[in-house]
Amino acid sequence: MTNFKEEEFDDAGGSDDLYEHYRFKADKGQGALRVDKYLMNLIEKATRNKIQKAAVAGNIHVNGQPVKSNYKVKGNDVVTVLFEHPPYEFLLVPENIPIDIVYEDDAVLVVNKEAGMVVHPGHGNYSGTLINALTYHFENLPNNSSNRPGLVHRIDKDTSGLLVIAKTEEAMTHLAKQFFDKSTEREYVALVWGNVEEDEGTIEGNIGRHPKNRLQNTVYENDEEEKGKPAITHYKVLERLGYVTLVSCRLETGRTHQIRVHMKYIGHTLFNDERYGGEKILKGTTFSKYKQFVDNCFKILPRQALHARTLGFMHPVTGEFMRFESPIPADMEACIEKWRNYSQHVIE
Repeated sequence: MTNFKEEEFDDAGGSDDLYEHYRFKADKGQGALRVDKYLMNLIEKATRNKIQKAAVAGNIHVNGQPVKSNYKVKGNDVVTVLFEHPPYEFLLVPENIPIDIVYEDDAVLVVNKEAGMVVHPGHGNYSGTLINALTYHFENLPNNSSNRPGLVHRIDKDTSGLLVIAKTEEAMTHLAKQFFDKSTEREYVALVWGNVEEDEGTIEGNIGRHPKNRLQNTVYENDEEEKGKPAITHYKVLERLGYVTLVSCRLETGRTHQIRVHMKYIGHTLFNDERYGGEKILKGTTFSKYKQFVDNCFKILPRQALHARTLGFMHPVTGEFMRFESPIPADMEACIEKWRNYSQHVIE
């Protein structure tokens, strides 16, 4: 799902050749809701005025037919937004951006992505992505099922760490099957709010789109389980730092925002995870000095405290199991160290 851009809504219709930019299927239980309000809930930075202009131009369709902005979306409706130009993510421009290559051979590439770099174009980021960089440095990378060159899996923009890239069609197929079969090894390090009581545990909970905030995912339980996809995260406490805890998380599945959603689900939101409320002080004291300390930590680590540290997979050609590790980056390490000092000298 990509963001509405201001200029996209100013694009008048009139051409018979329209390209689909967004597609959403309303949940079965969707109550009647105006399509302009429906899309505002789904699309980041969309304004009602721009959505209404798109409807006037004939660019908003429901079940294949153009609708006005006051159309009431119902359960199972398919809502699409179309424009005369192709989606920007398909207009891929190679860019000379440095890549931190951990390992490379003729079949695979392992890179250490820095925090702040988007993995692939979309969501309003049509340049400066890892895919823009890869297509500059490597020719003829195979496309995955979403037409993204070389990409087997992904991590969030503000998450740092390891990714494997396929350089051949055979490698793409082999690696994709490993991720599907859950035979890869993926370990993340996260700093979370609160003292995680159990030394280790497993979080199981189906993950799906949040019903009210479509930029978030959430855990669905009991009678609503079918609204999400199965997700399993194994966690282990690495270090207790008073009001925060450093944990290792191993993924058995790979849902969008899985660690961020699962840790919030058990009451331990990732430190400074703005999308899920971790940018607020969730544990600690009311003293002004403590608030200043936390604010300083936020400045040192201006993103969610999550790093993809370990990646293991079977080499698609040799069959050898390969494991790579990436050290915790400097911003996250500096934040951890501040908490370490605070917990030792202030918290009894």
